[in-house]
Amino acid sequence: MTYIAVIGSGTMAAGIAAGFIAEQYPVLILGRNQAKVSQCLQKAVALAQTISTQSAIREQSPSTLLAQQRGGDLDTWADWQDCIWVIETVAEDLALKQAIFQSLDQRVPPHIPIGSNSSGFPISKIAQNLTTANRMLGAHYFMPAEIVPLVEVVLGEKSTLAIAEQVCELYRQIHKKPVLVKRDIPGFLANRIQHALMREALALVDAGIATPADIDDAVRYSFGFRYAAIGPMTQKEISGWDGMANAAKEIYPSLSNSQTIPPSLAQLMAEGKTGMKAGAGYRSWTPEEIKATTALYSKRLKAAFEILNMQ
Repeated sequence: MTYIAVIGSGTMAAGIAAGFIAEQYPVLILGRNQAKVSQCLQKAVALAQTISTQSAIREQSPSTLLAQQRGGDLDTWADWQDCIWVIETVAEDLALKQAIFQSLDQRVPPHIPIGSNSSGFPISKIAQNLTTANRMLGAHYFMPAEIVPLVEVVLGEKSTLAIAEQVCELYRQIHKKPVLVKRDIPGFLANRIQHALMREALALVDAGIATPADIDDAVRYSFGFRYAAIGPMTQKEISGWDGMANAAKEIYPSLSNSQTIPPSLAQLMAEGKTGMKAGAGYRSWTPEEIKATTALYSKRLKAAFEILNMQ
């Protein structure tokens, strides 16, 4: 039976693996700490059973489903027969990723595509000077990987388009939403758009024009609300580009074009206030608030997913 190889044993690895398990694709998780690999497999199976629409997955006992998955040592694994996709999701360390890809370049049969879930490093740099760089792609997920549908499939300088299209089709089969990014640019596609929004949002907070809470409400209950139903380009096709173009003449000149983070965020970083994980960001968080907010976030994401699937 064909299988998917996931390299790494962290949160993203579990979420990525869960997406395949949920659609009856067995997975192999490879890492250097076998205790963590085992824990990752257990988490992936548990997540898969919460998201799967397949009764064959939901109704199996966790132990039975777990027995169908495999774990292994990253440095010694040699059984690539029936593997159809390898995706790396280790820590965001360029040297580490390059070393792993250099090893995979030599060990994984050249017909098997290999992807990196890196959110920042271009696949062209990760796969630089490798013999089989043509089958290497960016494959960028968004957290939580088991719920958020998007996967950005990014072409590197030497990537083969046909291989990228093959990977996109694989993701469609497991009901993900792949987008093909045709050039390996910083931030790929979604993060560029997201960072453009965040730059303006942070600039507004820094200037004292709105609070972080008001920014959240402004996005969630206006265009963000609409985007769960339809994307920004089609929304403007509906409302008319002329209105957008006229407003842009007034708005564009005043938008932030800063190339650095604003002073308020720089101060937070200096104080170690990095958000929930530190107990504070632009606001303080109690353990109870963190638990409740993350649970609500997950619940809303699942509801939004149902809306996105509405025909």
